[in-house]
Amino acid sequence: MHTPLIGISTYLENDVRWGVWQHRAAVLPAGYPRLVQRAGGCAVMLPPDVPERAEAVVSRLDGLVVSGGPDVEPVRYGAAPEPECGPPDRERDDWELALIEAALARHLPLLGICRGMQLLNVALGGTLVQHLEGHRGGPGVFAQHSVRPVAGTRLARALPEPVSVPTYHHQSLSRLGDGLVPGAYAEDGTVEAVELPGSEHPFVLAVQWHPEEGEDTRVMRALVEAASGPSPVGELAEPAGSGSRV
Repeated sequence: MHTPLIGISTYLENDVRWGVWQHRAAVLPAGYPRLVQRAGGCAVMLPPDVPERAEAVVSRLDGLVVSGGPDVEPVRYGAAPEPECGPPDRERDDWELALIEAALARHLPLLGICRGMQLLNVALGGTLVQHLEGHRGGPGVFAQHSVRPVAGTRLARALPEPVSVPTYHHQSLSRLGDGLVPGAYAEDGTVEAVELPGSEHPFVLAVQWHPEEGEDTRVMRALVEAASGPSPVGELAEPAGSGSRV
């Protein structure tokens, strides 16, 4: 097996400091690339770009991770914002939705994390609960709670037993998107993972928690393993005799 190239979506922050510098920067918590690396993949960070370039970016990857972050703008799923909903990041919504759509079209292995799970649901026509309690700590503090995998799912093959996971979210899935099935539940009944079953998509999984904040690599390892074989993406992206894909 080759070492798969796993793209991770990043985001823009206006006031980032390092050394004597203060700039707008594309950033990502280091836990994401480190988790990819610990799981056996090669991590590459994907800064926001125009949606029209998403297909070209995805064509060069073996797998995609859509990372956590701010609330999805409710207009994306036909709702008005409720008071608890955070401010929109329209540039990021546009870019990551385009990445998801391109990955699904190319049958690229895909893992959504927290916001990434919510965006996958919205991309497939689902809706969100804009606020719930009990799934995060104080500001900047991850909570822990148990999730129960659903027997027979792809997630259950990676995590066969109930596990305690790091969590920080105040939104969740309401109506599931087309084709998605629950892969895990929290004790309060909140859907904590979803996936696309069947053989059409080799690996489409999303979790509501933050595996990059813990020690358990199994979910990310499942993505890396799905992305490690001979890549149909490469065959689609290259004409005969074109050489390296990247």
